[in-house]
Parts: sequence; structure tokens; C-alpha cells
Amino acid sequence: MIHSKMESIIKIENISKVFSNGEVETLALNKINLSIQKGDFVAIMGPSGCGKTTLLNIIGLLDNASSGYYYFNQIETQKLTENRRSKLRKGKIGFVFQNYNLIENLNIFQNVELPLLYLKETYSIRKQKVEAILEKLGIAHHIKSTPSQLSGGQQQRVAIARALVADPMLILADEPTGNLDSNNGDKVMNLLQQINREGTTIVIVTHSQKDATYARRAIKLFDGIILNETYK
Repeated sequence: MIHSKMESIIKIENISKVFSNGEVETLALNKINLSIQKGDFVAIMGPSGCGKTTLLNIIGLLDNASSGYYYFNQIETQKLTENRRSKLRKGKIGFVFQNYNLIENLNIFQNVELPLLYLKETYSIRKQKVEAILEKLGIAHHIKSTPSQLSGGQQQRVAIARALVADPMLILADEPTGNLDSNNGDKVMNLLQQINREGTTIVIVTHSQKDATYARRAIKLFDGIILNETYK
């Protein structure tokens, strides 16, 4: 399936990534070509060490490729300064991690409002948006709790709320159910599917074939190359 750059939120052309460790070089990604449209839900799959997280970090502008071109929202990003990349991420990309990455000495409200603080939103807007997203995700009654007072499933919902609160165009999730039992994992995947149906583009990295069934499209990586893609 070929799409033009103008239609894509993500357009990757011949991206390679090499990691150097002293005299040893490891080719993590090998001339990857990938296009992801607005509103898509993509699962990136493959064994450990195949390049999944490296690819996700490049898509999220957390890392740079060694060669090739990456267009995010039609902007070519490879030669951007770190400051410009950071500005491009703000408010446009939300991240969800396997380990939640919540700040323990902040309560749930404070954790979720962080992206809005970076965007310099007023307190009244932050309060309105945080309360609305916590209500939507069914965790508003935990607004004054700390992360350690919540279950793993609840903490991941908080992490998703934090990713969503600034209304980004793209959500990136790295093994979002990796630390959850199957019941809570299903709840998180159903939540991501609902968010996608409302229009947010989602890309997840997962080992789980079951989690991948929630996506509209699955991309299988192996040794830094795309083996195949399947569509629903």
C-alpha cells in the first residue's frame, strides 16, 4: 500500500540506524520504508532486538536515524536541531511506556498535567483538561492518589491519560500491556482502540499477537527489516 507524503502523518524513507560501541557496530534498522496515515492503528511486532523500540524512538523524535529521511506531519526531521525536534514533539506526540514512567512524589492530577505545563497552559485550562480525561478513562476518583496507591492497570490508565491530555495527533506505546495481567491488558488495549476510533493515530510496539489484533495493521520486523505487513 503506497501513500504520498501529503497523506501521511509518518513517512519513512530508507531509514537505517547503526549503534556503535567502541569498535563494534550494530545495524538496528536496515533501509526501512514505512508510511502511516492519520487515524491509523499500527502494531509493530517482532522478537527482542529486532529494532522495534529503535524504530518507535525515531518515530517519536527521541532518536535520529543514521541515514534516510523521516517526515513527521510533512516536516522532514533528520536535520532538525534537538530544540526544534522537542518543539515538534510537544503537544503532538503522546508516549505510553511499559513501566508507566509516572512520578511517585506527584499525585495523579500532577502527573497527568505535566504535558500541559510544558505547553504553558493556564491552571484553569489544565484543571479542566485533566479532570475531563481522568473522568473519561474512569480514574477521576484517584485524582489525589499517588501512583503507588494504584494497581498496575490503573497506573497504565494514568499514563494513557497523561499521553492524551494535550490532545496529540499521535500516540506511541511501547509494550503498553507488558506489566499487566491479561484482564487489565485487555482493558488497556480496548481503551487504545476506542481512542483510535475517535481519530487519534496510534502506533504500538508489542510482543503480543493478541494485542496486535486490536490494531488495523501489523508490521513484522526481523533483524532490522520489515518482513511483512498485514491489514484488517
